[in-house]
Amino acid sequence: EVKLVESGGGLVQPGGSLRLSCAASGFTLGAYVMDWLRQAPGKDVEWVSRIDSESPNTWYADSVQGRFTISRDNAKNTLYLQLNNLKTDDTAMYYCAIAIGGLGTTSQTQRGQGTQVTVSS
Repeated sequence: EVKLVESGGGLVQPGGSLRLSCAASGFTLGAYVMDWLRQAPGKDVEWVSRIDSESPNTWYADSVQGRFTISRDNAKNTLYLQLNNLKTDDTAMYYCAIAIGGLGTTSQTQRGQGTQVTVSS
């Protein structure tokens, strides 16, 4: 059974940092392209970032470029998202997902339950 469990969210002040983790089980994380998505209250799901399976290639939404960093530890079967210089607009539930489609796709069905990030002073 494919399972993705996110953790690391919390309450942080603007300008702060968090590192989100996504523990994968039931499949080999390193064999898959992976995405991070987020959904703010009352808004649609937003694609955030993607990491390739075989190469270190990464991609980011314009809204997080230069502030967020996606990475993976295949030995630990874990995906990460480092969030720096957080803004109030980054407040959302963050999900990891097995990637489908092109960049920007938000219809991934294989995703976790999410971890909440709240940026507030």
